[in-house]
Amino acid sequence: MEKQVFGRFTPSPMSFLVLASIVMAMAFAGWTAMLNNFAVEAADFTGANMGMLQSLREIPGFLAFTAVFILLVLKEQTFALVSLCVLSIGVAITGLFPTIYGLYATTVLMSIGFHYFETLNQSLSLQWFKKDEAAEKLGKLLSIKSMAALGTFAVIWVGFTWLQSDYVWMYLLIGGAGLAVTIFMAMTHRQFVAASPQNKKLILRKEYSLYYLLVFFSGARRQIFMVFAGFLMVEKFGYDVAEITALYMLNHVINIFLAPKIGSWIGRIGEQKALTVEYTGLILVFVGYALVESAQLAAVLYVVDHIFFAMAIALKTYFQKIARPEDIAATAGVSFTINHIAAVVIPASFGVVWLYDQSLVFYFGAALAACSLLLSQFITPHLRKLNAAEAASNSA
Repeated sequence: MEKQVFGRFTPSPMSFLVLASIVMAMAFAGWTAMLNNFAVEAADFTGANMGMLQSLREIPGFLAFTAVFILLVLKEQTFALVSLCVLSIGVAITGLFPTIYGLYATTVLMSIGFHYFETLNQSLSLQWFKKDEAAEKLGKLLSIKSMAALGTFAVIWVGFTWLQSDYVWMYLLIGGAGLAVTIFMAMTHRQFVAASPQNKKLILRKEYSLYYLLVFFSGARRQIFMVFAGFLMVEKFGYDVAEITALYMLNHVINIFLAPKIGSWIGRIGEQKALTVEYTGLILVFVGYALVESAQLAAVLYVVDHIFFAMAIALKTYFQKIARPEDIAATAGVSFTINHIAAVVIPASFGVVWLYDQSLVFYFGAALAACSLLLSQFITPHLRKLNAAEAASNSA
């Protein structure tokens, strides 16, 4: 039994992940929502500066495999708290450095905390959740993240619209709130013991090859969505900041209600069927981006695209089912690095393609989704093979 603190609040692995998800979503949503305006209005950014900033932001994700070396000296739960502190501090001080290099520096600091935490968050979730409940609980955490992000957007809107706040105080408020919640977590949550001690070395296993490939293609598709889908809305259809923000908020409202249901649905039908639906839908969405001529239809595609991201829960639960229990932490870092390989290449190279023909970018996205669809058909046979091997081992 866990000891109750602060009235009825009882610390648990789930409460740790809930509070951590709130801090991450709140800090990152606040940073993202104000970034473009702050960069232009305060730091005099050009398009070239923004491209450099986005590349710098992705470097810590590419280096996420180094988390396994830090785990030689820090426990995962402690490392997660340190990462949230770094993320929160990076966001809090952003407004204090309104220069090109100042924003570069605070972005890298924020990104280090963000990417290390995301790596650890996946690892801890898969270690603490049972296999039959993981999909549903990951869906609930995704819903909680959306609520936190939506609340942050509302605070920023009120701050700039009614209170005439400035960037310095708004960044300090959001980052400071994240830091306060992280300190609360450190004070109230003891170290929770995972079922299996984790390997503290880099691990690449042949039996995880299908998972590695799916993660790589997922990262490539995500970059096309993150970099070019929103840019299409602005450049081709003339969406302004308020309209884009409204789309963000709509996406989060939908996720609040839909993500838990998607998690439960994945738990019922299995990973292969869920990913088949996701990748088939993404092929249609990317082809739609390539052909769309209506601003309203483009907005629908953007929202549907975001909904499909919730189905990526199936990729995590698939790994949980195939992974050796002691490999989860080490493989989380490796998979995050694999996921970010495309982040180093796609924004710059596809930006050149964009200048030639915007549609080609999205047709390539459809091709990536088709590759994922083909690969996903091997999930169930792989799981059956592993289950048969395990049954044979247990009976021997």
